[in-house]
Amino acid sequence: MVKLRLRRVGKKKHPIYKIVAADSRSPRDGRFLEAVGHYDPNTNPISLSIKEDRTFYWLRKGAQPTNTVRSLLKRNGMWLRWSLTKRGDDDAKQQGIIERWKMAQAEKASREADRKARRAERKKKASETKTETPAAEATAAS
Repeated sequence: MVKLRLRRVGKKKHPIYKIVAADSRSPRDGRFLEAVGHYDPNTNPISLSIKEDRTFYWLRKGAQPTNTVRSLLKRNGMWLRWSLTKRGDDDAKQQGIIERWKMAQAEKASREADRKARRAERKKKASETKTETPAAEATAAS
């Protein structure tokens, strides 16, 4: 059985992964049939590049993605495109659905950025009040 999975490359304590199509019996970093992408979790945001046509080729041939690769495909929007293709939707309908998905992802990212900004502001305010409190107590005690 062919699987789409991660193959670890990179330095010690600094992993970088190739997304490969490999026989399920071969070891993690062993023989593979074809490299279909690249994933670097060390950058912020993560670096992910996948050859869409080759990935779909292997999925059509029956390759099963591992859970991690499936989640990366979902993050990239390719899993949605694959499921729409399997369902038999035409290209116009697929484009509409994918555009809505991309807008929802952009909205989700902006909400997340706002949440992080509010959290940082609260943390900053809490640290300011924490440093002011001992000084005010020392002045009152004198």
